Order: sequence, then structure tokens, then C-alpha cells
Amino acid sequence: MRDFALAPPATSHLTGGLADSLFETAADNPALPMLARRSDAASSVWEEVTAVELRDEVVDLAKGLVASGISPGHRVAIMARTRYEWTVLGYALWTVGAEVVPIHPTSSRDQVEWILRDAGCVAVAVEDEQSVMTVGSVCAALPRLRHVWQLDAGALRELVERGEFIPLATVDSLRRIVLPDSTAVVAYTSGTTGQALGCALSHRSLASPCDTLLAGWGHTAAPPGEQASVLAFLPFSHVYGLMIQGMCVRGGLLMAHEPDLSSESLTSALRSFRPTYFYAVPSVFEKIYKTFLRTAQQTGRGALFERAAETARDYAAACERQRLGEGPGPGFDLRLQHALYERTVYRKLRGALGGRARRATSGGSPLNRDLCLFYEGIGIYVHDGYGLTETSGGITMQPLGREKSGTVGQALPGTDIRVADDGEILVRGPSVFQGYVSDESATRAALLHGGWLATGDIGRLDPEGYLTITGRKKDVIITNSGKSVAPAALEHRLRMHPLIHQAVIVGDNRPCVGALITLDPEFLAHWRAGFAWQSDAPNREAREENALREEITRAVAAANSAVSRSESVRVFRVIPEPFDLASGLLTPSMKLRRDLIVRTYAFEIDAMYQARSRGGRQVLPDESATWDDADNVFR
Repeated sequence: MRDFALAPPATSHLTGGLADSLFETAADNPALPMLARRSDAASSVWEEVTAVELRDEVVDLAKGLVASGISPGHRVAIMARTRYEWTVLGYALWTVGAEVVPIHPTSSRDQVEWILRDAGCVAVAVEDEQSVMTVGSVCAALPRLRHVWQLDAGALRELVERGEFIPLATVDSLRRIVLPDSTAVVAYTSGTTGQALGCALSHRSLASPCDTLLAGWGHTAAPPGEQASVLAFLPFSHVYGLMIQGMCVRGGLLMAHEPDLSSESLTSALRSFRPTYFYAVPSVFEKIYKTFLRTAQQTGRGALFERAAETARDYAAACERQRLGEGPGPGFDLRLQHALYERTVYRKLRGALGGRARRATSGGSPLNRDLCLFYEGIGIYVHDGYGLTETSGGITMQPLGREKSGTVGQALPGTDIRVADDGEILVRGPSVFQGYVSDESATRAALLHGGWLATGDIGRLDPEGYLTITGRKKDVIITNSGKSVAPAALEHRLRMHPLIHQAVIVGDNRPCVGALITLDPEFLAHWRAGFAWQSDAPNREAREENALREEITRAVAAANSAVSRSESVRVFRVIPEPFDLASGLLTPSMKLRRDLIVRTYAFEIDAMYQARSRGGRQVLPDESATWDDADNVFR
């Protein structure tokens, strides 16, 4: 082993289950607002739900669960978007000692059947009629499934009515026998390769990162004297979303739900709810940046925005050097420019996120360093953290006052991190999962001697313990010349171009590295509108395609500048449709299913390399030579 980082110890104060914190808050501070909800999606008015009101809703629903035969240890699936009812039902299930099995609402029929059967669920709560039909189509193969509850059809109200005769003492008794090491959630891995595995997460393991983050960083979530607030919009079917929910309930943060992930709905919810803290995955931060740029260009302020963005990055980089003891901080001219853009640009950009958030968290995958610096420069520091389903969420965080962009921070107190000789990150700590349900061999393979979890991620630790993620062990590409390439860094750099939405690096057993690229539909429409005026109608389509090819070629060349020649992208093809959840090419946590993408686009990949070999010489994206005409990369 090498690169060892040991964090200082932490103490967990959990004595029961996750539901206890809600009951304790309701007893100690009954009027504290806990959740916020709207009467309908179009409303800009949020109604606050106090701790005692939320507790009473949870208790009434818990009675209905008991009346329906739900007992401690029973597994109940929730297949719904991030909505108010998800939180109420989840805490009601934990109150009676049941185990929650989250399922993403867009999961396929086969995925739903696998999870419900593998977990042995006795009930499932779904959102709408379509989900009812999906579950109904697999019920014959699920003899243990007894209940299907539809949220949109008033199922929770019916459960409450069914449980009216259940004594309150029964619910209290069930809650008090829940132990910290009882299983709270069976969360299925994203399944980027192979069949998804169910991770058993205890109440203690889920509470541990929440309590540690609240103790060390909770005071940064809002200005002094204000209650912190968070807009929950990422899926609760992923452990990242569950961790945010847990932090809000355990820490007394006001949480609102936004189930619709469209840009319009999310923007509207942010502006009306105005959270003090923002959290998302890298693709959301990238999308917001590109929206800023596109909007500025559409209003004739594109050059102003680009200058302001460059100043923001320079200012943040200078501040970072200062706090790390490596420089004097921003000079007078840079401070003056930054102050000017603060009045004219940055304040308006923060307004798009509601105007109150000054800190944020990115998780799910590493965030590009330049993007981190941009957000810090405009006044929103983004803490890039790291965690897995198997670690119940976050295991690293940026130390306050010593933040270092481009890394995912240091190990949380109580968590140990090592990097093995082959670069794999190993983790040990209180948040590590109990094991995979129904798969002892996979559990043994993941949990090494001494309780170390083999994460499957590769990375490095610097002398101060900052961790940098370089990719997934299974994603490393080996060309036929034997060159190993970790694709994540190249893909991040490609996605920074406003026209590029997604990028998948390929090249296993190929002569060179290649890329499959999808385009951002909104920015592409903006780009086409700007190009139209400078082309005559008869040849406009051909000119436009050539110009688009040249633009993407320049983006590839820019990304290549950060790697060696043997690691650079030499061929690429633009795929007409994005990789999305509906096609199964994205996981619920918005990660690419690489193996499936490579299989799905095997013909396009073969054609891409064949066209390259027909050129008679090596054609590089950073050369001015034209592509082989037979290879139309935009078809």
C-alpha cells in the first residue's frame, strides 16, 4: 500500500433509528419549519410544514402501515420522483422498523422486477398509473409482493384512514426497538456494468456522514441567524439524494422538493424557494454554466460574460493560492476587475440560483477544476465531495479555509482512506455498508481484510491528504499498443465546450483513443441561429455542417492539449441523440453506462476507426487537414 491518510476520530451519537431525530426535533422545537411544499407545480408560494406537523403525518401513516401488515424487517420499495410524499413515507417506514428500497421511477420493467424480487419486497409505492402498469406486469413473478400503492391516487390518505384504530403506543414501541445497526435502506447500485447489487445500509451508516458534515460544515449552509434551506431535486433513489434528505431532517434544515428536472421547472423552483445552499451533480453545474453563456450571447453580452468568467477563475485561483499559503492573493487590478463584475455580472448569475446560496456541493463524479474556480469566483464556493452507495454517501469534504479545487477534499473525521499500489481507493469507516443482499461472494470481494472497502475508483492522495479522483478502475482503456488511458479527465474537458453535452472515450484494443460525442440541443439551436445569417440559402446546410465539424474539432484539440499525444483523441463521431435515462444509457445518478453505450454504438465505433484507416495517413483533430469525406461524423 501507499499514500495513507488517516482522519481524526469522530463520535456518533445515534442510539436508535433515523426516525428518532424527527421525533426529538418535534419535542424540542415543535414550531421549527422542516419541509416546504406547494399546492401545485405552477405555484410560487411555498407552505411550510413544522416539525410537529411532519411528525404527526409520519405517525398517522405509520399506523396505516402497521394496519396493512408492515412489520420490522419488511422491505418496502418507493418508486417515485423526489416529492413530499417520498419523505413522509420513508420516515413512516423507518418508524415501524421497515427497510426502504428506493427504485428510480424511470426504471425498466426488467430492472423493477429484479429489484423487487432480489430484495424480497412485500409492498411498493409508485407514483402514477404508468408505474402501476409496470409493476403489475411483473407481479406474477413476485409471490411476496402484497401491496401496490399509487401516490397520485391518494394511497397515503387511504393508509392513514386504515390505521386510525392502531394505538399510538404501538407505533412508539416499534420505533424504540429499531437499533442503529438495523438495516434502514437497501440501495441498488447504479449498475454501470452488470446486474445492480443491493447495498444494505444501516441507520448508523446513513446517519454517520450526515452528522459529521453537520457538525463540521453545517454552519456554512446559511448566514448567521438564518435557518438553512435546501431544494431537493436529485433522485432519492440514489444515496446522494438520501444523504441530503437525512442532513436536512437531522440538522433542522428546511427542505423543499422539486420532482421535475427540466431547466424551466428547476429554475422556477430555485427563484421562488431561494435556497441558502445548493447541491447537484457535475452535469447540472455544467448545464447552468452553459445556460449563462448562451443567455449572454443571445443578448449580445457574450464577450462580457467570457471576460467576467475569466476574471472569476483568475480571482478564485489567486484566493486559493493565498489560503493554501502559496501566494499573496489577488492583486489590486484583479480585485478591481472582480468588484466591477460583481456589480454587473456575478450578482445576476447568483440570482439564477435564487440569490441566497453562497456555497454548494457537487457529488456523483468529480467536478472540473475550471468550473469549480468559476463558481467560487462568482461568489458560490462548490465543495466537490466523494462517496459511493457502499459508503452511504459522502466520505470526503473540503476543509474550511483550506479548500483546494480540482480535488474532492480530505477524508471525513472517522474515515480512513488508502490508495493501493494499483491506484484503487480503499475506504474504512462507520458509513461503510453492511454488504450486498443475496450476494455473499460480491460482499467478500468488496470488503477486504480489516474492513477496507475496495471502491473500484482510482485516484491519488497528496501529502496533505487531499484526494483526487482520476477515474473508475474498470473504465481504464488499453489501446492495442498497450497504452493505458483513464477517460474521465478527457471527458470533463470535452464537456466544457458549450456545444458538447456528453462525451464517451473509447479505444480498447484500438490503434488510438476515440470519442463518441453528443451535442447540447439548446446550445446547438443557439449556435445554428447565429450561423444562419452568414450563409446563403442554397449551400447553408453544407456550410453549417462543415462549420460545426470544425468547431467540434477545435474542442477536441483543446481537450487534447492537457494530455500526452498517445492519450489524445484522434478520431471522434457525433451521435445525433443524447445518452439518457429512457434509453438506459444513463444511470439514475446521471452516470454513463459505458459498456452498454459501447455495445449500442458498436457499428458507429467500427465505422469511425475504419474511416480513419482509409485516410492513408493518421488524421489528427488538431491538424487542419479535412476528414475523409466518406466518414460523415454528424450522421
